Amino acid sequence: MTNNPSFINSAQRVITMERDAVSVLADRIDESFSQACHILLSCQGRVIVTGMGKSGHIGNKIAATLASTGTPAFFVHPGEASHGDLGMITAGDCVIALSNSGTTAELLTILPLLKLLAVPVIALTGNPESELATSADVHLNVGVSEEACPLNLAPTSSTTVTLVMGDAIAVALLEAKGFTANDFAMSHPGGALGRRLLLKIDSIMHTNDEIPRVELGCTLSKALLEMSGKGLGMTTVIDTAGALAGIFTDGDLRRALDRGIDIHSSPINDIMTRNCRTISPGTMAAEALRIMEDNKISVLVAVDQDNKPVGVIHTHDLLKAGVA
Repeated sequence: MTNNPSFINSAQRVITMERDAVSVLADRIDESFSQACHILLSCQGRVIVTGMGKSGHIGNKIAATLASTGTPAFFVHPGEASHGDLGMITAGDCVIALSNSGTTAELLTILPLLKLLAVPVIALTGNPESELATSADVHLNVGVSEEACPLNLAPTSSTTVTLVMGDAIAVALLEAKGFTANDFAMSHPGGALGRRLLLKIDSIMHTNDEIPRVELGCTLSKALLEMSGKGLGMTTVIDTAGALAGIFTDGDLRRALDRGIDIHSSPINDIMTRNCRTISPGTMAAEALRIMEDNKISVLVAVDQDNKPVGVIHTHDLLKAGVA
């Protein structure tokens, strides 16, 4: 099939219009935005996001983003709120209400009840003169001059701008709270993200008899037997006290063979890598991966406070665990 120019032109026009609408939004970040963030930061309960139709879909995403970045939040459908779900909102909560027109009947119906609960309302509308905007404690203008829809009817540019404003709020709160990657991981324990942020090397490193070990002074041939037996492409080299003196890897072997070294008589001391990179037990697997990538190495030895090997982790272990 050949490219249809009309499809491409339509897509480019939509992207350009929505990009321009978002760029205008930056000039509207003012004291009202700061006030909204202060209200949300001081909220003792949960942040309730509400909106009808397409605004509701955007509200669901904003609530999910807030919840995953350290601000407890959930979405309440305004229509259902009038039929019992308003009980989900309690004193101490805050409400973010979304409506492009600012006249959504379902939102205006519950507005007096929110006032009775003394629940602060932050309105995101495209009409600063609307009833929702003027009744809210804070109004954030997410209006657009034109929808990307050629009929100027389907919510397109307006929903994009509202979503971006929601992201701006979530990130501003995240930074104000000092939210960290570890905090983020607590909300995302499943899948690759959780493994990458929460998994520690202790769970996947080779320990005890799985650790390749030879002593200083042994021959290269003995080191090769230990390497092949443990299958990690390396062996640790320890001194008489059991502390790590160095490691011997496949790369060291290649360099030794290039020099014509006799594997049966050459001591490991002459060809091993001293002052190798090590890691502590309890380190995050993601940090181990970063060290390996930064130093262009494929294996790390975990040592205790006495510099004795307690584990070995290979990039293959990280790959199997879904971290790399």
